[in-house]
Amino acid sequence: MRDILDLERYPIDQPQRLEPLVRWCRAELAREGMYNLEGLVRPEAIARAAAELGPRAAETSYTHARRHNVYFRERLEGLEEDHPALTRFQTINHTLCADQLADTIVGRIYEYLPLVDFIARTIGVSRLYLMDDPLARANVMEYRPGEALNWHFDRARYTTTLLIQSAQAGGEFEYATGLRTDDDENYDGVGQFLGGESGAPRINPLTSGTLNVFAGRNTLHRVSTVQGDRSRLVAVFSYYDRPGVHFSDAERLGFYGRTRPLD
Repeated sequence: MRDILDLERYPIDQPQRLEPLVRWCRAELAREGMYNLEGLVRPEAIARAAAELGPRAAETSYTHARRHNVYFRERLEGLEEDHPALTRFQTINHTLCADQLADTIVGRIYEYLPLVDFIARTIGVSRLYLMDDPLARANVMEYRPGEALNWHFDRARYTTTLLIQSAQAGGEFEYATGLRTDDDENYDGVGQFLGGESGAPRINPLTSGTLNVFAGRNTLHRVSTVQGDRSRLVAVFSYYDRPGVHFSDAERLGFYGRTRPLD
């Protein structure tokens, strides 16, 4: 993996050398709700990844378009349908599933166990497991000009992504902290933010080759509309603190338009 990952800068293959980096990542998570390993993937490797995935996404990806609120739920108990927190947005992306990544650089990175163990240490769990699902374990999302991943909260507490290719303009990772907690949904505060009444979002200026670990369950976030002539490509890695996790057929059909791996 040394030709792909900068293991001199980030010695994730040497656990005995990792404690300073782990402490820094934990401090960033506590302070910012995320940490970035900028340049984890070497420039030549991330350029190769973009070259192999760009044409694949253009030709064989599944287009997923939907209108949704930030909770991805039609109704919430105690809220009227016109409450500002239930404002609906449009999201469009083009997805490559894990079975389409098996022979790629991104697929190798996802399965690199020293990286999985390192992420587990940073988020304070004893172990993380690769997802069992043959479609969902790792995905690559393409956002073409005029498309966006709109405002939402994640279902998982932590999300791991790798930026493969940035957009020519737009396509920025924007987020807002402090809007809700595990104990307080703060629907009115969420609605005020979505209505532009409580300040501007913060921007995480990601560069290609950066791994981002993000506490997205309680942090509102989006990818702004892509502009210019170049798509945004990002990999999403799914790890869990228990083995055997997979999506239902209904979830696979909704996200990927199919339930089984390609032949």
